[in-house]
Amino acid sequence: MSRARNIAISLTAAALTALGIGMTAQASAAYPQPSVPENLKVPAGNKLIALQHARGVQTYQCTNNTLTFVQPDAILTNRGRPEILHTKGPVWTSVVDGSSVTATAVANSPVANAIPQLLLKSVGNRGPGKLAAVTFIQRLNTTNGVAPTGPCTEGTTTSVPYTADYAFYEAS
Repeated sequence: MSRARNIAISLTAAALTALGIGMTAQASAAYPQPSVPENLKVPAGNKLIALQHARGVQTYQCTNNTLTFVQPDAILTNRGRPEILHTKGPVWTSVVDGSSVTATAVANSPVANAIPQLLLKSVGNRGPGKLAAVTFIQRLNTTNGVAPTGPCTEGTTTSVPYTADYAFYEAS
């Protein structure tokens, strides 16, 4: 590489940094901070790393004439491309790099005619990769997914379609 090209690249990088539009600014601008109820806010010291739309099902099984939750199954996409599978645990696994995060719900916010919005805290990560350092997850903008009411046949399962947005955070 020529000396003139090296100088031009260095000057461009310095200018972008001075203007605050380096890679870090671009990454955070890609995911605007979602608006959430107070009890679903992620604690200070965490930063948003991904916001992805999910489409899937909530599966219920009839036990003692009541449908009880069994597991979610969803595909989370980024710009229309599948990136993360959401399954029982709850666990999110990257189909891109194999990393995963397991979490437990720590707060919820009801949504009319839909599964609740949630704040989940990581209880285990596997990596390296996109989900290897996730500390919190928010399930937001939920639609549908609620178990049907009324009598059911013992042992049968039913899967109810739902959509949601999932926000992933890492320690900053």
